[in-house]
Amino acid sequence: MFRRASQSSGMTRDWSARLRASLGNQTEANEGPGAKGSGRSLQLKIDLPFLLVVCVLLVYGLLMVYSASYDPSFFVYDNPLHVIQRQVLFVLLGIGLATGLTFIDYHFWQRLAIPAMAVTVLALLAVLVVGEVRQGAVRTLVGGSVQPSELAKMVIVLYLSIWLYAKRDQLHKVSFGLIPLAVMLGILGGLIYVQPDLSAVITILFLGGLMFFLAGGDLRQIAILAIVGVIVAYLVIQLSATGSSRIGSYIAGLEDPMQASPHVRRSLEAFVNGKWLGVGIGEGQTKLTGLPVPHTDSIFAVIGEETGVFGALLLVGLFTIFMWRGLKIAQSAPDELGALMAAGLTLWISFEAFINMAVMLNLVPFAGNALPFISAGGSSMAVTMLAVGILLNISRLSVKTQEDNRRFFGAVADLRWRDRGWRVSRAHRSARTERDN
Repeated sequence: MFRRASQSSGMTRDWSARLRASLGNQTEANEGPGAKGSGRSLQLKIDLPFLLVVCVLLVYGLLMVYSASYDPSFFVYDNPLHVIQRQVLFVLLGIGLATGLTFIDYHFWQRLAIPAMAVTVLALLAVLVVGEVRQGAVRTLVGGSVQPSELAKMVIVLYLSIWLYAKRDQLHKVSFGLIPLAVMLGILGGLIYVQPDLSAVITILFLGGLMFFLAGGDLRQIAILAIVGVIVAYLVIQLSATGSSRIGSYIAGLEDPMQASPHVRRSLEAFVNGKWLGVGIGEGQTKLTGLPVPHTDSIFAVIGEETGVFGALLLVGLFTIFMWRGLKIAQSAPDELGALMAAGLTLWISFEAFINMAVMLNLVPFAGNALPFISAGGSSMAVTMLAVGILLNISRLSVKTQEDNRRFFGAVADLRWRDRGWRVSRAHRSARTERDN
C-alpha cells in the first residue's frame, strides 16, 4: 500500500517536473534568443522594409527640395532657406501624425468616416467661397497652406473602404453599388472640378473605380463605370480649355518633343542636361532658367538633371518597393477592411507618384499633382504621412494577429503533447500496479 503510494507520488513529481520544464522551454521560445535574464526582447512589430523606404524617400525629398528651392526662396522671400525650413516642419509634423496613427486601431476610422467626409465637402465648399486665386485656380485656404483636394483623395479611400466593406454582400445590386458610388464620386469630383483641379478629379475617379473593383464589385457594374468614366473624361476635356490644351500639347509632344508644352520642354531639357549621372546636387541650371515650380510639381525634372538617369531610376525603384510592401501589408491584413484600406492607400500614393514622374517625360498628359514625400508642400506631406501611419497600424495589427495565432496553435499542440504523455503515464502506472498486485 505504502509502496504504491510512494510510486504514485514519485510519478506525480516526475510529471510536474516535466510540465515545468515544458513551460520553461515554451517561455524561452516566446521570448526569443538573448531574452533570457533580460525580459522580453523588443521587436518592431511593423513592416520594417516599408518603414525604411518611407524614411529614405523623406530624406531624398528634403535634399532635393533644398537644392530646388534655394534660389527661388532667395528671390521670392529674400531667404534662401525659407522653403526648406517650412518643409522640415511639414516632415516633422507628418512623422508625428504617422507615429500617432501607428498606434490607433484602423477600425476606429469606421466611426470617423462620415464626419471626415462631411468636413472634406465643407472644406471644398469653403475653397469656392473664400479661397484665394493662385496660378489661375482657387484651391487653397489659410493663405495657401491648406489644399482640401489633397485631403479628399485620402478621405475617399477611407470612406469607400468602410462603405464597401459594410455593403460587400450587396454590391451586386445597382441600388447598393453603382448608384451610391457614382453619387459620392460625382459630389467630390464636381466640387474639385470647378476649382479647377483636373488632376485631382482624375485621381478621385480612378480611386473610386479601383476601390469598387478591389471590393469585388459586379463586373458588369465595373464595365458601366468605366464607360461612364471615359465619357465624362471626354466631356471634361472638350468643355475645359485647360483639359483640351493639355491633351493637344501631349499629342503634339508625342509627334515632336519640341512641340510639347513649355513646361514639358523645360523638363525634357533638364533630363538631357543630366545625362546618366547628373550634373551634381545643387548644380542644375534649368530650375533657374524657366522650369516652373521646380520645388513642387516639377521636382522630378530637377532630380533628373542633378542626379541623372541613375538618380531618377533610384526614385522609381523606391516607389516600386513602397507599392510592393504596401500591397504586402494589404495581403496580410487581419480582415477585409484592413486589406481594402491598405491597398487603396498604397495604390493612391503610388499612382500619384508615377503620374507625376511620367508627366515630366511627356509619357502621359500633363497633370499638376505633387510627387509624394518629395515635393514641397504641407497638405500633400500631411495627408501622405497620415496614410503611412494607417498602413503601419495595419501592418502592426497583422503581425500581432499572426503572433497570437502562433501562440494559440503552439499552446494547443503543447497541451495535446502533454495530454498524450499523461495517458501513457497512466497506462504505464496501471501495468506496474497490476504486476505489484
